[in-house]
Amino acid sequence: METFLVVLNIALIVGLIFVLFRMQKKHLSFSKRVFAGLGFGVLLGTYLQLAYGAGSEIVAQTTDWYNIAGRGYVRLLMMIVIPLVMVSIIQSIINLEKSSELGKISLWIIGVLVSTTMIAALIGIGSSYAFDLNANQIEAGQAEADRGLYLEETLSEVENMSTPQKILEFIPANPFQDMTGDRATSTIAVVIFSAIVGVAVLGVRRKQPEHAEIFVKGVNAVYAVVMRIVTLVLRLTPIGIMGLMATTVARTDIAGILELGKFVLASYAALGAMFIIHLVLIGVFGLNPLTYLRKVLPVLGFAFTSRSSAGTIPLNISAQKNSLGVDEGVANMSASFGATIGQNGCAGIYPAMLAVMIAPSVGIDPLSPGFLLQLILIVGISSFGVAGVGGGATFAALIVLSSMNLPVALAGLLISVEPLIDMGRTALNVNGAMTSGTITSRVLKKLNIDRFNDREAIEKDIAV
Repeated sequence: METFLVVLNIALIVGLIFVLFRMQKKHLSFSKRVFAGLGFGVLLGTYLQLAYGAGSEIVAQTTDWYNIAGRGYVRLLMMIVIPLVMVSIIQSIINLEKSSELGKISLWIIGVLVSTTMIAALIGIGSSYAFDLNANQIEAGQAEADRGLYLEETLSEVENMSTPQKILEFIPANPFQDMTGDRATSTIAVVIFSAIVGVAVLGVRRKQPEHAEIFVKGVNAVYAVVMRIVTLVLRLTPIGIMGLMATTVARTDIAGILELGKFVLASYAALGAMFIIHLVLIGVFGLNPLTYLRKVLPVLGFAFTSRSSAGTIPLNISAQKNSLGVDEGVANMSASFGATIGQNGCAGIYPAMLAVMIAPSVGIDPLSPGFLLQLILIVGISSFGVAGVGGGATFAALIVLSSMNLPVALAGLLISVEPLIDMGRTALNVNGAMTSGTITSRVLKKLNIDRFNDREAIEKDIAV
């Protein structure tokens, strides 16, 4: 009987995949198909939760199969991240009119990412106060205790590295190793290596133009092939989102969420406030926030369900170029930098909220100006190099809490709601990267205003 029910559940998702393919054949817009996939996933997950229960063996077996669509899609995206980042950064630099433009682009992108992360920390602090969050109010069970021990063990690895050593981790010693994604800072290391290659080509172009021309032709050819792969993979986005959302909803611990409901509400209140600040910034630079929001929603939907900033890089770049009219070079760099630097949700809001929650448990007044100033500065500095995959927020929290001399084990109390909160954090991270790209392109007069304002320019290249 159990096997029959699992097969029936598999048949349900196969049928919905067929529906999504039919929608594509009828040339429905990419946005509509993405949100259809999201809705189908929620319905499937709710059905599994109500029919069998989150901890049942049937749900476990069913979601294993659903992961072929969900996590399998994320794997395909991760497969193309490094090739896409590498060739797109190189191509962007060799197409620059002046090498000095690279410095301006980088400074603006990183400046927006880090400054918004520090603003996000302030928002997180305010939300903690507003909801009166305190770590002493949360009861620790066995799972929470185990999580706390794990965090303390992980802290020992982080504490052994000084700030200069952490900065050194960005510099690629073996670019081929970083191309495998072996390190948390692999993406940023590949960006740096690619930038060096691009700058070297500009030098060769001045002295040996015939050699530079051969290289440029090769890069352009590889870029065309990589972008075609990106297009093919991105067409599977609605299916991937459906699989991810169905699995997430089916396995959600409802009891844990209810127990820690106040922290979940406080987190999403802070995330929502920071989203609004992003839109305000878009408006401050003379762009329509609602137009921006409409065009980035499909990307944010995937970021929400996948919980992977790095995995969202291909969608991020594509949406910035094709929907928002962001300059190709700026889009490539903002998406790549945004996956590891200045993540507003994981490196800004989350560590700040934890610090304010935990401080009273060790007799520290979190309202003191000295504590708040130190916290915001540490958040800004530590926001460099946060891994762009699930777990990056934990790494950021460890750095911030240890730097503030706060016990990291208490962060383990939130294990039951971590996945739910991480979904919103990832969406905010990605939106921060897209905001930085849009603002940078606007400031440097590289934004295609007509494309930005074109209501129909939403992923035209992958809509069919």
